[in-house]
Amino acid sequence: MKQSFGVDYYTHDRGARQLNLRDEIRVVEDFPEPGISFKDITTLLRNGSSFHAAVDQLVAYGRSRNVDAVVGPEARGFVLGAPVAYALGVGFVPIRKPGKLPGETVSKQYALEYGKDGLELHRDALKAGDRVLVVDDLLATGGTIRSCVELVEQLGATVSGLAFLIELTHLHGRERLQAYDIHSLIMYD
Repeated sequence: MKQSFGVDYYTHDRGARQLNLRDEIRVVEDFPEPGISFKDITTLLRNGSSFHAAVDQLVAYGRSRNVDAVVGPEARGFVLGAPVAYALGVGFVPIRKPGKLPGETVSKQYALEYGKDGLELHRDALKAGDRVLVVDDLLATGGTIRSCVELVEQLGATVSGLAFLIELTHLHGRERLQAYDIHSLIMYD
């Protein structure tokens, strides 16, 4: 398996200054429960230069994967995946929480770092042979993304790559996804 690691900075096209994307992430201790160190990306998203830089890096990775569609899980996967799909000139396919999609769906249950949840994908959202890039804000234990991968593959599509803004390496999510090419922009131990 090829493992690709991102960098925590981005040099703007104008070369004016370097942005350290890690500096744009607010870390909130004991949220949503004691012992969790939550990585809040809203601080990065509200800074236009940082948001642009992060999306540009995800797009560069997506171009290298030659994809037909971008898939992102609710909700932060929408925030990052939709602009990546737009820049790549491909469609965006949302993966939603149970009961949110109006058409016929395929579904998957998964374990979170601090609980359980489920995801659904429209049965007709992808076709056999589609090459898909899965984009999300965070790779933690890998449960959410593993479920996304299984939904995509259940429809006969191929996962060409997995792209994340943040990876929490100490939770070993990458190990659950060894068969896939993974690209993370910011790594936390």
